[in-house]
Amino acid sequence: MKISDFLDKDDIARFTAKSDARAWSLVLGNWLMIAVIFAVIAAFPGPLTILPAVVLLAGRQLGLSVLMHEAGHRTLFATPWLNDVVGQWLCGAPVFSDLPSYARGHLHHHRQAGTRDDPDLPNYAAYPVSRESFRRKVLRDLSGQTGLKLLGSIFRGASGVISRETRNSSLPLLRQLCVQLLLFLVLFLSGIGWAYLLWLGTFLTVFMLIIRVRQVAEHAAVPDLYHPDPRMNTRTVEAPWWQRMVFAPNGVNYHLEHHFMASVPCYRLAALRKHLKQRRALDGVPVFQGYGQLLRHTVTSG
Repeated sequence: MKISDFLDKDDIARFTAKSDARAWSLVLGNWLMIAVIFAVIAAFPGPLTILPAVVLLAGRQLGLSVLMHEAGHRTLFATPWLNDVVGQWLCGAPVFSDLPSYARGHLHHHRQAGTRDDPDLPNYAAYPVSRESFRRKVLRDLSGQTGLKLLGSIFRGASGVISRETRNSSLPLLRQLCVQLLLFLVLFLSGIGWAYLLWLGTFLTVFMLIIRVRQVAEHAAVPDLYHPDPRMNTRTVEAPWWQRMVFAPNGVNYHLEHHFMASVPCYRLAALRKHLKQRRALDGVPVFQGYGQLLRHTVTSG
C-alpha cells in the first residue's frame, strides 16, 4: 500500500497541515473537561457522581496520552517547540509519561509494525484470547495490580504508560512528580484536595483497562499481524461518540489511517479515512462498529 496510490501532492499537503489553533483546542478542551468533572464531584460528592467521574477521568487521561503521542510525532502543533513543551508538561507528565523516551520507542513501533520485531507485540500478539483469560486481565486492571506494577516500573526507570522505552535519567520522573504535586495543590486550594486520590486511583485502575482495550482495538486479531500493509496489521474502530469519549478520544480510533501516514495530525484522520474510502483503498477491509463488536471478535468463548 503506497501513499502515492491514493493521495496526490495536494492531498498530502491538505491532510498533513498542522494547526496551532486546532491543537490548543484539543489540549485546553481536554483540561476543561477535567476541570468540569472535578467541579461536579466537588459540588455533588457521592457515589452517583464519583463513579461516572472515574470513567470520564480515565477517558481524559487517555486523551492526554493521545495528545502526547501526537506531540511525539510532531504533528500536534504547527509550531515545533510547542510539541515538545506542551506535549511534555500538559499531556505526558500528568499521566506519568516522558515524551522524548516515549517518542523514541513509539517510532520504532511504526518502523517495525507488521513484523516480528514490533516492540509492542506483547500487548496484542496473543489475541484472540478466551473469556477467562480476558476476565483475569480485567480483574488485574480494575483491582490496581496492573497500575501499581506499572507505577513501580516508572519509578525504576520506565518512560511511562504506553512505552517499553526507559528514560535516560531521573529528570523526567522529577518532572512527572512536580506536575502531580501541582495538580494536588490546585485541587487542595480549590477545597477538594481529596480529589487527587480520585485522579491517582483512576490512573491505577480504570485507565489501565482503557489502555488495554485501546491496544487490543488497534492491532489484536487483525487479518495479518505480520503483513507490511497497515490494512492487514492495523484496525480502525468506527465507534459512536459516547464510546469515543472514553475509549478513543482525539481521533485515536483511526489507527489504520495513522499507520497509513503518521504525519497526519489526529484532527485530520477522519477526513483522511473518508478520502481513502472514496478512493476505494479500504474495500475489503473489515469494519468494526463500536468496542462491543471489537471485544466479541477478540475475546472468544473458548
